[in-house]
Amino acid sequence: MSLVSPADLGGVLALQPAEQIEPLIQVATSLADSQSAGGVVDVEHKQTAIEALLTLFDAGQGTGRQRLLLGEALGRLGDPRLKTPGQTDYWTTTQVDERSVMVGRYMVTTAEFRHFIDSGQYDDLAHWSADGIAWRNTNAPSWKALAADAAVAHLVIDNQPAVGVTWFEAEAYAAAHGSRLPTAQERRWIVRGAEKRPYPWGAPFGSGNSNTREESLGKPSAVGLYKSDCTPEGVWDLAGNVGEWTQDGTNDKRVLHPGSWVRPSMASWAKALEMASPDVRSADLGFRLVR
Repeated sequence: MSLVSPADLGGVLALQPAEQIEPLIQVATSLADSQSAGGVVDVEHKQTAIEALLTLFDAGQGTGRQRLLLGEALGRLGDPRLKTPGQTDYWTTTQVDERSVMVGRYMVTTAEFRHFIDSGQYDDLAHWSADGIAWRNTNAPSWKALAADAAVAHLVIDNQPAVGVTWFEAEAYAAAHGSRLPTAQERRWIVRGAEKRPYPWGAPFGSGNSNTREESLGKPSAVGLYKSDCTPEGVWDLAGNVGEWTQDGTNDKRVLHPGSWVRPSMASWAKALEMASPDVRSADLGFRLVR
């Protein structure tokens, strides 16, 4: 298929939804490239492209690979679904062992975590535990420096979960927003619900339900890409996409849920747990907030 210019957006939108996917990805990518290069992008044209991308995204149109690219284009242009912890609709409420807990609908995104750094909150030691400050004092390479490497650009798109974040950084981010990481037990309750589901959608695991190794996407995807990987309360990406730090741990290890894009579906069930050093950075590990 020949390349489609941004000016052809009207013609793309005149197509049937299934036929829009490839040309719309081309148009949106062209707009995003121009925006990244500092070019002038027509605001109305850009907004029309965003709305069209979101319509296809929400409708579940396309193959896994096409939807991955739709999500990337949406993230690069500006994903209107993304909220901040200060906004009410960032959260949903779910029952956890007879308690009501507020849970972030999505995992903390790259856009959120980047703002945490760029706004100066990252440097406010009031948000850090003593162990976190001790880790900072080791002068390990910063997330910001690592994320600036062109080789990892596909891992740090705004509407994808923030990956490569240490447990100490996740703890500090949560503290800065009046929140915390979920305990392993809370996370298990969030996934399973009163029905004791093994996965957010129930059972069996099936195919096409979550971003795991079987999907062969080869990277994290936009939050909320897999419509089945969501609880009835609206908590997304609990089985796959990227693994998730929890609050629990020992002196030198922290508990995480391992379900992610690099792991097979066996790592995705609600009760799956692993341990890792709190200073680990991994391309398939992120975090979520609870209150």
